[in-house]
Amino acid sequence: MKKIKFGKTLFYLFFPLLLGGIVGFFISGSMDYTNLNQPPFAPPKIIFPIAWTILYLLMGISYYLFQKNTKTENKQEAIVYYVQLFVNALWSIIFFVWKWRLFAIIWIVLLDLLVLLMIGLFYRKVKISAYLNIPYLLWILFATYLTIGIYLLN
Repeated sequence: MKKIKFGKTLFYLFFPLLLGGIVGFFISGSMDYTNLNQPPFAPPKIIFPIAWTILYLLMGISYYLFQKNTKTENKQEAIVYYVQLFVNALWSIIFFVWKWRLFAIIWIVLLDLLVLLMIGLFYRKVKISAYLNIPYLLWILFATYLTIGIYLLN
């Protein structure tokens, strides 16, 4: 087990939440979710910030535990982790700001694949880090359904 400096610990734990908050602030004036025709089972708008806060915290905890509990260099895992965070953040801009709904489908499928890859990579070294990302995977698969449904209905 590695000893991680306090500053790095805070970064690992809260970077996803900070990034999500910045993106949420950036897109807040462009949100048109309630004005769109939505597929069955689309949740009310209030669910999204609650769900994402929990998911971003789980991501941060997962990555912190991963870094803490591995002795080797984690370059591949780090690249996949940060790339999926970037793809996640950009999806909201693509969907809500630019309103490129068809491209948002392609982008979220890319995110689905990256999260699956990340979970697989984490599982090989720190299983709990993989397990903590399962709710995230389930949520973005649901978001993929919503993205496709909104594209088809609007």
